[in-house]
Amino acid sequence: MVNQIWNHPLYQKELGKLQILEKHRKFCRHTPEHFLDVARLAYIEALEQAYPVSKEMIYCTALLHDIGRARQYEDGTPHDEAGALIAEQILNELGFYRDEIMAIVSAIRGHRAQSDQSILGKLIYTADKKSRNCFSCKAEPECYWSPQKKNMTIQY
Repeated sequence: MVNQIWNHPLYQKELGKLQILEKHRKFCRHTPEHFLDVARLAYIEALEQAYPVSKEMIYCTALLHDIGRARQYEDGTPHDEAGALIAEQILNELGFYRDEIMAIVSAIRGHRAQSDQSILGKLIYTADKKSRNCFSCKAEPECYWSPQKKNMTIQY
C-alpha cells in the first residue's frame, strides 16, 4: 500500500506543488527523503520498543504526514489539517480499512504538537523531530525552532 500512496495522482500532485513551492527554501524542506527518514526512524523506535505497530502503517503515515504543506503555503491552512484531509481521501480511494484511516489521519493531525497519544502518533511526532539535522544546517541560526527543539547533536 505504501507504493500505491506514492503513485496516487493526488499524492503526486500535492508533492509536485510542494517541491516547487520549497525549491528556494533555505530551511528544512519537506521532501521524499524527509518522509522516508521519518518512516525509518519511527520503525526503528517501534522495533526497539517492541511496539505493536506494523511497518506498513508507519511508512504510510510517514509518507503522508507533511503532504498538506503546499496548501499551507497556498491558503494558510495548517499543514496537519490539510494533510489529514488529503490523506483521508487517498486512503479511502485505495481501500484502506476505516480503523487504519482513522489511525493514520489522527497521527497526521497530531504530528506537530504530539496531540495524538496513540503509539503511531507518538512514533511519527518523535521521528519527525529527530529527523532534522540542525547541528549541520547552515540556516540554523535563522530557524524559527526554539533552541530546545533544535537537534544540536546527532539524534539516535
